[in-house]
Amino acid sequence: MRPEAVALAIIAVIVVGTILFALASVRRLKMDPQEFIVGSRSFGALLLWILLAGEIYTSFTFLGAAGWAYGKGAAAFYILAYGTVAYCIGFFLLPPLWRIGKERGLLTLPDFFIDRYGSKTLGIAVAVLQFFLVVPYVTLQLTGLQILLTIAGYGRYDATIAVSIAFILMALFVFTAGLRGTAWASVVKDTLVLGAVLFAGIAIPVRFFGSPSAMISHVLQLHPHWMTLPPPGVANAAYTVPWFVTTILLSGVGFFMGPANAPAIYSARNGETLRRNMIFMPLYQLVLLFVFFAGFTALAVAPGLKGPAADQSFMLVMQRYYSAPALGLVAGAGCLAALLPASTLLLGAASVFSKNVLGDALNVATGDRERTWATRLLVLIVAFLALVLWIFFKTSLVDLLLFYYVGITQLAPGVIFALVWPRVTPWAVGAGLLAGECVGFYSLHNTIAPGGINAGFFALAVNVAICALVTIATKKKLAVA
Repeated sequence: MRPEAVALAIIAVIVVGTILFALASVRRLKMDPQEFIVGSRSFGALLLWILLAGEIYTSFTFLGAAGWAYGKGAAAFYILAYGTVAYCIGFFLLPPLWRIGKERGLLTLPDFFIDRYGSKTLGIAVAVLQFFLVVPYVTLQLTGLQILLTIAGYGRYDATIAVSIAFILMALFVFTAGLRGTAWASVVKDTLVLGAVLFAGIAIPVRFFGSPSAMISHVLQLHPHWMTLPPPGVANAAYTVPWFVTTILLSGVGFFMGPANAPAIYSARNGETLRRNMIFMPLYQLVLLFVFFAGFTALAVAPGLKGPAADQSFMLVMQRYYSAPALGLVAGAGCLAALLPASTLLLGAASVFSKNVLGDALNVATGDRERTWATRLLVLIVAFLALVLWIFFKTSLVDLLLFYYVGITQLAPGVIFALVWPRVTPWAVGAGLLAGECVGFYSLHNTIAPGGINAGFFALAVNVAICALVTIATKKKLAVA
């Protein structure tokens, strides 16, 4: 067989086999909204750990982190740090969110806003925002999938059709299996991704340089300052210490604000399960070190890739120097790293739209059966929107991720204030959210604000300030009245 046929056949077996395994795991379950969206709130520590990792560690982790190590150097280390910051925040934030969700029967993050602030309008606005922000994040996964299938096909096929087929297959899987099916599929995905990343980060450096440490020494000989951030005062330096710190904070604060995160949080058996997961989730961050090793090795072995092409770096090394079966196994793991997080994103976006827009705003599909079917159909609609956007709009994986975080992190003040500041008002949260989104999206053409900080973090600061000022002003006015 031709090498591209071997590699692509292995990928097909991995993807289809994973889907069949997950479908078999949920074949006897009745799919009402509680089961379909939040897994009947019954996930134990291990299954929840796997589900969260399945959502969080995506094709961006698999390709984008290596691409930035290849193309940006030390700036990529923010990816290693922001997840750990998020888990520290999550240790305190997620258990009370779970408790409120359990007590009030909440299914989505907009449900939380409606319950806490008593404003259906605010909840609907949050739902619409989450729904549309998911589309570029799913597009990120499709971009990663295209890279993997193009390289596995040795550039001899147009990957657009293959990506479309694979993504439609995954959308139909979510349509059938819901959140629990995605969790079981993540068991296979996490196992294969771990093996592929360890291979890429250890075997590839050993093959070319004898050890990872020798590889790092070689890269530093070629690029002496590649693994350090530019010092203050360097002209035209984009990724300085202020950018690094504020990007970590922005991404860490917004980590659990996506539409797919609330169902995962509500699916936990109890709050202690979430707390234990936040303790052990940073272990997954260690895997990123091996992704960086793969990117640095590719920089030394296959230099010259520019812009979005850097995302292909270590997979091109796999294609050029390893057999087709090895390439197929690694690319197959990467395809699962794209498809399974996309499946949870599709489910999350469909859930907020069916529950909070169709149900709360339009009073449509309010019964269990109708809501389940509305969520299923919306899974397919979100998938179609993401597929169309991907076909016409392509950029680097990190750029897509930062775009998502600029928008989604603006929800964090409303969530945190709801738990720690009883005086905050829905008008204040809404005003802060609107201001933050406007500043954030206006600054997308320039992701670095004055002082070198991340422009999205500046937008978050504006959000918090407006929210606090409106709350104080509103309370004073009410007190006078």
